[in-house]
Amino acid sequence: MSDIRPLIPLLVTAGILIGGNGLQGTFISLRALEEGFSPSMIGVIGTGYNIGFAIGCMYVTRIIRSIGHIRAFSALAAIASAASICMVLFIHPTSWFLMRLLQGLCFAGLFAVVESWLNARVTNSTRARTLSIYRFVDLGSVTLAQFVIPAVGIDGFQLFAIISMALTLSLVPISFADRSSPQAPEAVRFDIKVLWNVSPLATIGCIVVGLTNSSFRSLGPIYADDIGMSVTSIATFMSIGIFGGVVLQYPLGHYSDRLDRRLIILIATVGALTAGLFIALVAGSNEWLNFAGIFVFGAFAMPLYSLCSAHANDHAAPGQHALVSAGTLFFWSIGAVIGPLFASVMLDHFGPRALFFYMATVLVIFMLYTLQRMGVREGVPTTARRMRFRNLLRTSTYFNKLAAPPSEKVD
Repeated sequence: MSDIRPLIPLLVTAGILIGGNGLQGTFISLRALEEGFSPSMIGVIGTGYNIGFAIGCMYVTRIIRSIGHIRAFSALAAIASAASICMVLFIHPTSWFLMRLLQGLCFAGLFAVVESWLNARVTNSTRARTLSIYRFVDLGSVTLAQFVIPAVGIDGFQLFAIISMALTLSLVPISFADRSSPQAPEAVRFDIKVLWNVSPLATIGCIVVGLTNSSFRSLGPIYADDIGMSVTSIATFMSIGIFGGVVLQYPLGHYSDRLDRRLIILIATVGALTAGLFIALVAGSNEWLNFAGIFVFGAFAMPLYSLCSAHANDHAAPGQHALVSAGTLFFWSIGAVIGPLFASVMLDHFGPRALFFYMATVLVIFMLYTLQRMGVREGVPTTARRMRFRNLLRTSTYFNKLAAPPSEKVD
């Protein structure tokens, strides 16, 4: 606990920041619907955020390296806050697209600052526990933020102001934190081809997560509104889906460390696929069936990114981990750019159920690709297998040395 205490201001900052961003994601979709924007246009606006996020992934290391963590965080938070206010001053699809693009760029940098700071301040013996707390803060703040929407309402400027205040107030805890910030990151050449060579499955998996999970986050409120849910029920629907991601995050990660990680990726994909088909074919407009379906969908779909990222790092060579992390996030953002745009067109033309038919189709393709990759390359041995393999190597080397002629023996 003493290792966590110095990081409390940073975790509070992360909670305020992520909560404001999570609130904004749902609210923008609902407010745009009330303003008369079509579902396809709302998808384009959501795509703007992800385009900005992709651009931010490529340049955030340079920004932090140039001006440091705290100044980078302050500048990006101020820009994101101003963009939120601009959205209520200029209510137009083009303006909203540009502001969301700018916010995506800022949030890519903000998240990079927080996560790199956390990783720099912990040791390997406390890293997993610290990041688990960070993940709890992440999903918990987003879940609670959803209920601000029915409490305040989507009309007027109040929610825009609350979001702007949250982004601005996130500067306060980090300002009271320990003045020692991490060292600026080393310059890393961004090369996405390297990630593909390291793990094609992880590359495709990150794109699939962007295609599906981002579509749910951007268009889930539109789906819920189209099937007749109230504003309170829409917030509950989104919260349950996000909270579901907490339930199996650790168990799936635990078993993926012990078994072939691709098998766990396959299980998670099949689970999300089954839940998506249940919502599309069975749930209809029944709120409780939709709540149950989206909980299971979130439980299996949300951990997919972590599993794919871990699989990529399994095959990374020494010195490649920073590039692999940047690459997985970039490929996720590519899927997140395309997914909401395509899904919104489907929803616009074929109705609300098309959202989950679309995600199920993507997951079926990924399931088949995963099965194909499982026959191409042997999985990474588990820790126990690695130890047995190393011991066998040492034993074999020892007996070979004993059996060698005296002239060939080496001390």
